[in-house]
Amino acid sequence: MSETGHLETMEPNPVWVQDAYADTVDLLSRYRTELDYHIWGGDWCKDCRAQLPDFGAALDAAEIPDNRIHHYPTEKEEDGSKTGPGVEEYGIEYIPTVVVEHDGEEIARFVEEERVPIAVYLADEIESAL
Repeated sequence: MSETGHLETMEPNPVWVQDAYADTVDLLSRYRTELDYHIWGGDWCKDCRAQLPDFGAALDAAEIPDNRIHHYPTEKEEDGSKTGPGVEEYGIEYIPTVVVEHDGEEIARFVEEERVPIAVYLADEIESAL
């Protein structure tokens, strides 16, 4: 994990069922040393607390190296805007946001919520991009 910080909400969910997401884990695992995962969230954020533990479990199951996972703890201002490392650079408005990069180029982005879990959404995007 990079030196930007640590999100407690990224601790893997201990009851996450890897077998239910075998295809997702296989795809993430296939690119484990090629992709970087940049994760913005806040331990104070209910969406992050609901979604990031399962994503952490998927990354753990796929054996993604710690140096490929970058946490960016984010705070919320009174006007609702987000502040923290990389927020302006990456245009972060909502959390959780996960940006996946391949050789420094963004290939996938999950923003706040989708109809499927973060790992499933990103695996589909990664498969389309690569």
